[in-house]
Order: sequence, then structure tokens, then C-alpha cells
Amino acid sequence: MKEIDPSTTTRAYAFEFWMKAPMPMVTFFKTLDVSRLLQVSRRRHLKFNMLMCWCIGRAASQVKEFMMLPVGDRLFEYDSLAVNTIVADSRGEVSSCDVPFSDDLDTFNADYLRLTREVAESCRNHDLTDSMVIGTSALAQYDIDGAVGMYSGIFNNPFMIWGRYKRGLFRTRLTVSFQFHHTQMDGAHAARFLDLLQKKITEL
Repeated sequence: MKEIDPSTTTRAYAFEFWMKAPMPMVTFFKTLDVSRLLQVSRRRHLKFNMLMCWCIGRAASQVKEFMMLPVGDRLFEYDSLAVNTIVADSRGEVSSCDVPFSDDLDTFNADYLRLTREVAESCRNHDLTDSMVIGTSALAQYDIDGAVGMYSGIFNNPFMIWGRYKRGLFRTRLTVSFQFHHTQMDGAHAARFLDLLQKKITEL
């Protein structure tokens, strides 16, 4: 992670235009076909949420804009990605867990299981400050059609929210919301990421 001069990047105009905007966050919604993800989860006894987070990391790793993030009034470049998940902890509350992204599923799964267990038991967040973290919140017990995250000016990271998947006759679908800072990426980059996410799920 290092600070970079925005004027030397492809985000120069966006940085100048959006950094001081009162609401620089944009939210997209997409309904994904997660039939394959659910099939792999059941066949291989892997957590659905873990697989979803891994596919998010795989898709994001192919969009270079994810490797830059505005923090405060500065722009930073990152060498690594992590995917955050919210964990129900032993107090009956929730804690936050950053899982380092690995393109190897077995490695990511092992880290996911170990770190979420540690966070659940300790009730302490696990933060990876040197990685560009993609936030996620899975409200899997509830039927929701989408959510728009608030903008506090503190957490500029990309953020995804989803609820319970919906079974159809032939397909299982999941609606996700994806919030991003316009300084980090444009709508075309975000749309490409969501298309790649569907592709990674289908390729499982």
C-alpha cells in the first residue's frame, strides 16, 4: 500500500471531480444466477457465503480499479485484496473479519474458516489495513431486494449486500447491491465487475 499522485493515474479527473462531492458513492443492483454456487456448496460441503466471497475476490482481481482507493483526501494503491465478512460472535453481536484473497480456493477457504472462527470466539475484529478490502454483508435469513449503504466519509471501500437467495423452477437467484466510490471507478468498471462475478460463479 502506497500513496500515489492522482494526476499520474487514469483516475485523475474522477479524483478532482468526485473527492469533494457531497455524495460520491454509487450503488448498482444485479440479480445473479447462483445455481452453480449452491450446487458446489452442497456437493463439496463448503459454505455458501465463503464461495460468494471468493468469487467476489476473483472478479475484483481482474478489474484494476479495485487496486486504488481514496482514503481521506488522498489516493492509495494496493498490492493485495481482501474480502470482509460480518461474523456472528459469541456475545450474540456481530464482528468484522477481513479475509485475505487468494485465487486458490482451498487456501481462501482455510483462511476464511480459521479467521471467522477466531473472530467469533474473541469478539474482536480482524482488520487488514494493508489490503484493499471489499466489504460484504450477507443478510441470508431475510428476503430483501437490495440496500443502499450510507456514506460517512470514513469508509470509502466497495461494499456488497445481499439477502436470502430465491429458488425458481430451474434457477436459484440472488439479488446483490454493489456500492462504490466514484473516484475509485466509473459505472462501466462496476458493471464489468458484476458481469465478471456472474462468470466466476458459473465457472465454479
